[in-house]
Amino acid sequence: MYDKQALIALIREKALEFGDFTLASGKKASYYLDCRKVTLDSAGANLVAEGILDLLGDSLPDAVGGMAIGADPITAAVITVAGQRDKPLKGFIVRKESKAHGKGRDVEGPIESGDAVMIVEDVVTTGGSSLKAIEKVEAAGLRVQGVIAIIDRMEGGAEAFAERGHNLQTLLTIRDFGIEPPSARA
Repeated sequence: MYDKQALIALIREKALEFGDFTLASGKKASYYLDCRKVTLDSAGANLVAEGILDLLGDSLPDAVGGMAIGADPITAAVITVAGQRDKPLKGFIVRKESKAHGKGRDVEGPIESGDAVMIVEDVVTTGGSSLKAIEKVEAAGLRVQGVIAIIDRMEGGAEAFAERGHNLQTLLTIRDFGIEPPSARA
């Protein structure tokens, strides 16, 4: 069972830092969320997986996955907990760059063209990382049903997904930590 308050407490303790940071989007920020410190922790992995499975409900996609490396522990946790619940669910990894050896695929895993998939992400700011993952996943013939993230920084990601016909669901938003997004401060 998903415990939102326990996830908030764990993120506050392990992943939320204050200072001067440059995010993957290129934006400057006064706080940083290193959710790998949560998704690579046994308690955190379970909380995240339980929350994502609760969001997915009974209508599971064929697979979940996202951009390496941030989505990898999320994917592993979700498919593991799904398996413990006897729910069939596959995982996949989206490479940032194609390999020059092997099959040279951008998307790896036991997925097949036509599968319905959900993109998973740790933190969404502008949505750039997940949008790249969506492009690669769709090019591989998969049908993207939406994006699920642990935290939405509320800085345009949801709107970027909506413009491309995809819905963003999140376990938390930055407001759950008492931080107002820039649009609310203006």
